Amino acid sequence: MIVYTVGTFDLLHVGHIALLEQCRALGDVVAVGVASDSVVNSYKPNVPVIPLDQREEMLKALRCVDIVRPYYELEYVSACKVLNVDIFVVGEDWGSKPHNIDVESYLNTHRKKIVKVHYNSRTSSTSIKNAVTAQSSMPMIDTNHSTQWIDAQ
Repeated sequence: MIVYTVGTFDLLHVGHIALLEQCRALGDVVAVGVASDSVVNSYKPNVPVIPLDQREEMLKALRCVDIVRPYYELEYVSACKVLNVDIFVVGEDWGSKPHNIDVESYLNTHRKKIVKVHYNSRTSSTSIKNAVTAQSSMPMIDTNHSTQWIDAQ
């Protein structure tokens, strides 16, 4: 059974790992579609922090992932056809946008399954970005008192 899921996978974290491990439990081959910056920018206000090629490389290094494919258009049917997907895994934020309806129709017509999974609530890329931003605005504290600061002239 071939399991396919898609996402940005920016700032790879335990929520991503949990999703991919759930995919592994559903089938023999896990294929992951990774959204290009232009795709992400079409539905989110910001682009990923990590470049696409690095996001692909990180996913390929995971033992629970067998295939990594970038996608450059917001549509999923073509990858489902090429991969001959048996199960398409989506998150709880899956909606009724045209690209979602198209792939649901294709999968239903071909008697393939759609499995909706709950996200791991422990973290998200957005919460990581917010934490980093908040931390970067805090003053640096010299905890070892051995640093001497000199004003640049």
